[in-house]
Amino acid sequence: MVRGDQRLDSILRGRAPSWGAGFALPGARTIVIRADRGNPQQILLHELAHFALRDAVRTRVPLWFDEGYASVASGEWDRLESLRLNLTVALGRVPNFFELDRALRADQASAEAAYALAASVVSLLARRHPSQSLSPLLDRLIEGEGFGEAVLATTGSPLGRFELEWQKDTRRRYGLLVWIMAGGAWALLAGLVLLAAWVRRRRDRPRRAALDQGWVIAEDEPVEEPHVAPPQDPDASKPQ
Repeated sequence: MVRGDQRLDSILRGRAPSWGAGFALPGARTIVIRADRGNPQQILLHELAHFALRDAVRTRVPLWFDEGYASVASGEWDRLESLRLNLTVALGRVPNFFELDRALRADQASAEAAYALAASVVSLLARRHPSQSLSPLLDRLIEGEGFGEAVLATTGSPLGRFELEWQKDTRRRYGLLVWIMAGGAWALLAGLVLLAAWVRRRRDRPRRAALDQGWVIAEDEPVEEPHVAPPQDPDASKPQ
């Protein structure tokens, strides 16, 4: 467990994205977790799921399946919930599997959405089998069956057609209506209000600067304190 980018770079030698919270090194049987980013226990479960999958399955699997399986196996259901507020998905722009793999190693914003989408693919693989379980697919992979063949046997669809079915399912589950009901419209409205205020201030900046020109504020003149006579003894004016 480490804290800070410098300590992480000294271990991983710059081979991992700076936004990552946990890293599995299968060859060294090592897991590195950033203690200053996220829930360490949840991160550990995610990385252990990677180890378990790679130990059991010798067949090559896509990156999106590897990451999606780790997310589902570790119980990161909040990733799926985050898709409800993803405006890009709500507008129907769902990547294909090749684009999904690339997004998983892109910038932080793209990767966060990609991890959630990868988890949704794995969830659909489980739902498509009559048992509603991922076990039949994993069993075939453990036996050495190719990934595409295992998907066809457990879902009834070739991998290419399953990709299209997943895209359609994602648009239906996380469409614009779901995004609005989840509060996305309010978030967008708040953003527009802040943007309008910023534009207004930027537009009025020259006007405010012009109004400030020529104004000279005189220094405050010293205020003379009034002289107050000390109280007199009333008996002092009486003749002795």
